[in-house]
Amino acid sequence: MPKMKTKSGAAKRFKTRANGSIKRAQAFKRHILTKKTTKNKRKLRGIATIHPSDVASVRSMLPYA
Repeated sequence: MPKMKTKSGAAKRFKTRANGSIKRAQAFKRHILTKKTTKNKRKLRGIATIHPSDVASVRSMLPYA
């Protein structure tokens, strides 16, 4: 039986926490920041948890995480 491959794009984007939930970075914080308000950019700081409806698809992309 061959080994399962991890999707390299998903491995760069998602990390698994100790309790099993999956964290992700906030979107819309890379470029075109001048037109975004300071309040909006402040809300985009930090990390977020992926939506429960996406957990199954992300887990299939990260079989060993």
